[in-house]
Amino acid sequence: MTSYGKPSRTNIEKKIRDLENEIKRLKKNNRTTRARLKAAQAELQESSDRLRKTMGGIIQAMSLTIEKRDPYTAGHQRRVTKLCRVIATIMGFSWERVQGFRMAAVIHDLGKIQVPAEILSKPGKLTENEFGIIKTHPQIGFDILKGIEFSWPIAQIVYQHHERMNGSGYPRGLAGEDILPEARILAVADVVEAMSSHRPYRPALGLESAIDEIRQNRGILYDADVVDACLKAIDENEALINQPTSNEN
Repeated sequence: MTSYGKPSRTNIEKKIRDLENEIKRLKKNNRTTRARLKAAQAELQESSDRLRKTMGGIIQAMSLTIEKRDPYTAGHQRRVTKLCRVIATIMGFSWERVQGFRMAAVIHDLGKIQVPAEILSKPGKLTENEFGIIKTHPQIGFDILKGIEFSWPIAQIVYQHHERMNGSGYPRGLAGEDILPEARILAVADVVEAMSSHRPYRPALGLESAIDEIRQNRGILYDADVVDACLKAIDENEALINQPTSNEN
């Protein structure tokens, strides 16, 4: 018959030492894992920053190309971008999302690069055919951008910025939730800036006219929440519209 006695003190002490050594080993491995994870996170952040700078450089190059051809459009895009950033911030967009949106806003009229200069700078009223050519610019902008792998839906924002909440916009007649939130903001900022500023074919209509336009069409042509945020932005800082902008975006 086998006898099972109590474990000896020596055996117990050995087991304790083994457990202590195992704990030390696990702690060391854990510190190594944490260090590797921290290094990987730092490398990922560095790569992300480089990618953002590269994308920003591409956008800036596109913006400068537009400016060389049509200085009015460039100034318009910068002013619209400034207003878009404030509206998006009021609406609770994250910093990262605002940065992507800024890139779309600063080149939202990129498609006008293929519109004849004599139409863009025409001092009189546009004909129906000329306006039809102007209306192709969201599609052209989308076609230029769609092949670039941005981290944000920049091509789609540019594509949709003339869509309207009731489906009366162009080029696809999108309505309501089918329109990206960024495009809804861009639509309002675009209208407000355009009406407030001088155009080649007419003098400025003024900020009050622009405000009346978005108020009267709140929830019809323009997203109600966006209109409210835009009015708040202008009420807090009217210089967003009236103050010239620099090349800083």
